[in-house]
Amino acid sequence: MANSYAQAVLRTTDPAEALRVAGRLLDLADTTELEVDFEARVSTPGELDRLSGVMPDAQWWSYGADRHASSEDGDAPAECLPIHLRRWCMAPEAVQEFVAAVGNVPAMVRWDFRGWPEAPEVGLGCGGSRGAYVTVCVNARDLDLEEPAPDHTLYVHVKQVEAERAPWLAAQVGLRVIGELEMAPL
Repeated sequence: MANSYAQAVLRTTDPAEALRVAGRLLDLADTTELEVDFEARVSTPGELDRLSGVMPDAQWWSYGADRHASSEDGDAPAECLPIHLRRWCMAPEAVQEFVAAVGNVPAMVRWDFRGWPEAPEVGLGCGGSRGAYVTVCVNARDLDLEEPAPDHTLYVHVKQVEAERAPWLAAQVGLRVIGELEMAPL
């Protein structure tokens, strides 16, 4: 995965709406090589139990002052809360179960696919896999999951040199961009 640039196109209190619009964006994309990544910031043992069930073999690392534990070190996640939990390359069918398990946890679903379609109205050919993602941040307003929120934000990701693709994509599903184009974390 390479760095991409993301721009928010929807903020809603309904996670089902965010997932529906994400699906409409994915309908535009070349999803022949579709993978889904899950991330969550977990603070309690109950959250960890719930999310571990839908994110088997997830990587994790602790966060906060003086916290350096991780799955790579063989530490026990329940003893190191709060942690950041990540699971790469999940099947698209797992999205609904993940979002249901999230509850109020700041979390993210990111669809990684082959590329965006041609956008001739803005002078762009087909976009390749670098920079082609759709992300729904659940209970968070930022891609790092550091700003908890009572709502959910949908982002489209593009290459920085193809920034005009983000508003074009939003328009294809009846939306417009909100906020600035920002470099997305890996």
